[in-house]
Amino acid sequence: MTTRVYLLHPVLRAAGALDPADAREEACALVRAIDVDLAGSAVVPVPRPNPATLLGQGKVEEFAPLLAAEEIDVVVVNGELSPVQQRNLERVWKLKVLDRTGLILEIFGERAQTREGVLQVELAHLTYQKSRLVRSWTHLERQRGATGFIGGPGETQIEADRRILDDKIVRLKRQLDKVVRTRTLHRAARKKVPHPVVALVGYTNAGKSTLFNCLTAAEVRAEDMLFATLDPTMRHITLPSGRTAILSDTVGFISDLPTQLVAAFRATLEEVLEADLIVHVRNIAHPGSDAQNLDVLGVLQDLGVARDRLDSIIEFRNKIDLLDPEARQAARNAAQRGADIIAGSAVTGEGCEALLAEIETRLFPRRMVFTLRLGHDEGRAVSWLYSHGDVQARVDSDTSVEIVVEMTEKEFFQFRKEFGVPAAALRRTELAAQ
Repeated sequence: MTTRVYLLHPVLRAAGALDPADAREEACALVRAIDVDLAGSAVVPVPRPNPATLLGQGKVEEFAPLLAAEEIDVVVVNGELSPVQQRNLERVWKLKVLDRTGLILEIFGERAQTREGVLQVELAHLTYQKSRLVRSWTHLERQRGATGFIGGPGETQIEADRRILDDKIVRLKRQLDKVVRTRTLHRAARKKVPHPVVALVGYTNAGKSTLFNCLTAAEVRAEDMLFATLDPTMRHITLPSGRTAILSDTVGFISDLPTQLVAAFRATLEEVLEADLIVHVRNIAHPGSDAQNLDVLGVLQDLGVARDRLDSIIEFRNKIDLLDPEARQAARNAAQRGADIIAGSAVTGEGCEALLAEIETRLFPRRMVFTLRLGHDEGRAVSWLYSHGDVQARVDSDTSVEIVVEMTEKEFFQFRKEFGVPAAALRRTELAAQ
């Protein structure tokens, strides 16, 4: 039997940037992202949050007969409930109550596929559960006798449950630490390969995975559903010049992202911090696109992305195919005026070539031609130039090897750092056309 869910969206005085109607629709989409029956929803003004139930007592009593008549199994409150508020609402309505954090954890629990994703979700869930263990759960107040040294005499059930959760959390953190170390090693290995990393970020359901598939010809799950992607995926992309980069598809952001999830998924989101370039995918057809943009930038700041990197983000304004002709042309005109903006559609492919060209310009901004004179015993340095740069000419003499090579400034300084070639052994001959 399908679980019947009713959604309540409380509108507080300090409301977020999203319009209440848009916020309710987003919350409804979150509910639809799991296998339940959304029986109905309502926007509830909350001028003064009730410490006991969040909603006013009159509203709580008003909804009781409606929920009973509709045979609702779960009420989702699209906001943050304290453990006491959650328990009190459950007592009055005599059914299960979830807040926004609990709902998102349910979604993440269904979607996580990789071992790291499963561990991260489980850690976030246990941390959330621990915060729910409060004195208002009277069935946990019973004392139990000691069965050894652990727990001691008179330990209450709530204390025992909290200790069990603590043990599980410690164990999960140790397992995640191993996964994080493995991911760090993988990142270190990638740095040895001259392939820069481009991270796709954006609000959930902005079209990141569809764009990822368009640019890489991959078959990553891409659905019109919130949080369709949880586990990061990486693929090679070929840039217009034939160069290679690595594209990373990351978990979508959302307004009021639960603290537990930000902490648990920090290892995954570190891919964004380590990326050479960030592409922000925006759903320009969404009425709350500007508010979503602020939420994404806020999360990036919270993750520790530096201000200069935020200023250099490429913004791909997606889904212009969903706009009417006049709005579509306005989006294209706005993109032409903005140096960091590209308008397009991951579904139709419009703007994807322009995006790849801009990515290449950012990753390889200046290519220069150098003439280097190396000794015959510096074969490793010569090999490095062939694998990293574009060798245009080579002249071998009895005493040395003279190589004319085109490469970026970044590659040149990497070469100098690794091989310590003195300035006297090279000269820059010209700037290559960009």
